[in-house]
Amino acid sequence: MDRWEGKGAPAAICRKVAEAGDGGTIEVWGDGKAIRSYTYVDDMVDGIYRLTHASLTGPTNIGSAEYVSVAQLVNTVAQVAGKTIHIKYVEGPVGVQSRNFSNERIHSIGWRARYSLKDGIARTYPWVHEQVQARRAAVVA
Repeated sequence: MDRWEGKGAPAAICRKVAEAGDGGTIEVWGDGKAIRSYTYVDDMVDGIYRLTHASLTGPTNIGSAEYVSVAQLVNTVAQVAGKTIHIKYVEGPVGVQSRNFSNERIHSIGWRARYSLKDGIARTYPWVHEQVQARRAAVVA
């Protein structure tokens, strides 16, 4: 399974929205209220790079301070896609309701997330959409 096909909520939601028609319905595990923080890969790489050049020792969290519900994630992806998407909540693994971590250590070396969730999805969704279209074309051929 390719990463865009669904290992991780942003990729899975991007794929589901790309596969759905405008006004369509996608299935989402849980009730949509679980809270998460998603960090765009470029921000993660920048944080890791800065850590390799810093004198910090020990575990250090790298993450966006923007917390959103799973329902907000779906709405963000739908907005970027320019679609109206309905959500059907289904039973499935959702993990903990909320996670909380401190960015104090990574902030102490000047790192901050540069990309909001919407910015990251705006950079990710078009690529996932292309992959979905390519897979559809391959099935038809």
